[in-house]
Amino acid sequence: MCAAEPSSQQESLMNRREFALSTAVGLALPARAQAPGFWTLLREGGCVVLMRHAQTEPGVGDPPNFKLGECGTQRNLSEVGREQARRVGAAFTRERVKLDQVRSSVWCRCVDTAMLAFKQNTVWPPINSFFGGGQDEQTRAVLAAVEGWQAPRNLMLVTHQINISALTGEFLTMGEVFVTRPGSQGSHANRLRVLARQTF
Repeated sequence: MCAAEPSSQQESLMNRREFALSTAVGLALPARAQAPGFWTLLREGGCVVLMRHAQTEPGVGDPPNFKLGECGTQRNLSEVGREQARRVGAAFTRERVKLDQVRSSVWCRCVDTAMLAFKQNTVWPPINSFFGGGQDEQTRAVLAAVEGWQAPRNLMLVTHQINISALTGEFLTMGEVFVTRPGSQGSHANRLRVLARQTF
């Protein structure tokens, strides 16, 4: 003899029981903690922000015989990059993120990025590009500065891809921003962990 098909009333009752059971199981499981987002971290403060300079004119590195301090001899921001830098600054203002210090490499593309975005800047040699060597010494200086940075302040460092990769082991595009904090060690010794990242 074939079993009778359940009535619509029985199906409704079974569905309600299944829903109640699944809800109870879900409530019994521990909630998964969500990692704080980019802007949340910055509003909390105590962050060091690593930014690669904004978009430049086509090319890699600098023209032959370029000179520091003479922007006309260097690879500089394109119009797209200048607008990108302004967009970064507008986003930080919109999100009410306070930067207590802004430091940049001496290269004009970094200085211009900082000034267009944040209207302030101090040139800081440890984040100069590794032109002529000095990678280990400069990287150690930046790591020490990060570890010594105190909440609730935020520090912005506008520098180059090669510097940020040495600090984090990660690649970023022009105008991209990484967030780290003191004590945020990466997977390798002497590497910073990227807590959040944002493109503009």
